[in-house]
Amino acid sequence: MAGRLLSIGECMVELMQADGGLMRKSFAGDTFNTAYYARLFLPADWSVDYFTAVGTDMISEEMLAFIKQHGIGTDKIARIDDRSPGLYMIHLNDGERSFSYWRSASAAKLLARDPDRLRHAVEASDIIVFSGITLAILPPEDVDTLLSELRRAKAAGKLVAFDPNIRPRLWDSAERMRETISDGARAATLVMPSFDDEATHFGDTSISETIARYRALGVADLVVKDGADGATLAFGETNTHVPSAKVEMIVDTTSAGDSFNGGFLAGYVVTGDAPSSARFAAELAAAVIQHHGALVAKDKLPPAIG
Repeated sequence: MAGRLLSIGECMVELMQADGGLMRKSFAGDTFNTAYYARLFLPADWSVDYFTAVGTDMISEEMLAFIKQHGIGTDKIARIDDRSPGLYMIHLNDGERSFSYWRSASAAKLLARDPDRLRHAVEASDIIVFSGITLAILPPEDVDTLLSELRRAKAAGKLVAFDPNIRPRLWDSAERMRETISDGARAATLVMPSFDDEATHFGDTSISETIARYRALGVADLVVKDGADGATLAFGETNTHVPSAKVEMIVDTTSAGDSFNGGFLAGYVVTGDAPSSARFAAELAAAVIQHHGALVAKDKLPPAIG
């Protein structure tokens, strides 16, 4: 059955290391990466749209062309004068990454400024994806606008998927970060946290504690990612552990969680089965981290699920 996935957030200019001390330019960002991998593996009768804002400059034009080239709709992307996309640079050390960011004039910070445009996009979609980074870059009043629309979508029975993706330096205080992340979870039907983030910033001592905390916020389903230790799924009354997939050599972990999210959502659309979707997502993430950059070509990835 045909459907539409809407991913909400910030796509940025990505600079990564290349040979000879050069840098290679691409475009990426957590919810965009999720949209990219979902598009690769969703059925052809599903549409994938990205909801953000960009400028009217040359790099914004290049970004829009890049998004379209990868089969992701751009009709819901706003254009804002005197703004431009943010930029980040990947630094690698034995496959683990750190980042430098330049995003003070990012147009994406204004993505929720037009409530009517946001409502129309959400109402037209079956699955909506957002993240803690989406919430972190927005002014507080726009966070309220976005979460209001997502709560409406949840009440209407849509699948609202949230990755807390906790990045402390994007927030002005740890208290507001934890409060807003919790509000984001309340607006979601599926939360896909990383356990190390939850342990660090919420003090969880076990995955069971993470699951219980989000369940208390009204979250129906959870996929708790735990790196090399796999993932724990809490759907209904059943908790299921899915092991990680074998990795020969870690090259770049930049999009490990994002690719898992996209693969899981695509698999869940196809099969309706959470454990098999998580197994596929684990294989996908394992393949992705064996290559450079956030977005890896489909011919280097496992075959589609189902």
